[in-house]
Amino acid sequence: MVTPLDNRASDRRDPTAPLRYSTAWHTDTSPAAARAAVRALVARAGYDPDHQPVQDAQLVVSELVTNALRHAPGPGRLELEVTPDAALLRITVKDTSPSPPELRTHDARRVGGHGLRLVARLCDRLHTVVLDTGKQVAAHLYLREPAEELPGQAAV
Repeated sequence: MVTPLDNRASDRRDPTAPLRYSTAWHTDTSPAAARAAVRALVARAGYDPDHQPVQDAQLVVSELVTNALRHAPGPGRLELEVTPDAALLRITVKDTSPSPPELRTHDARRVGGHGLRLVARLCDRLHTVVLDTGKQVAAHLYLREPAEELPGQAAV
């Protein structure tokens, strides 16, 4: 089940609120739909789809959703959030497997098993949290350098 982005967002945007998108699936979803959601969300934040960090984000979300579908059949969830300053994209994929993803030893001759290594290299932060119902993998990617903090302003 995919909720269209334009049905989840108000026409008037509070500049202090993050842009968000979420979708849940019960048996199957499409990594292509996840990539399209990233493109649409960051476009609302003012980024061109050809911007390198946007392309990196599409690859990351595609890998994480594909891994969830391959290794944890059943319900899952994708959550995307662009911070209010539009500098950071948070990608969270929840699935039903409690097993954290494994970073496999590099072997250029092996077919497959390279996606998580690529995701780790592209992300500014990547972490997994084991939940009662499975796990969530969260990736943070900077879309641009964050603005300098103003005195008294907390970092995001």
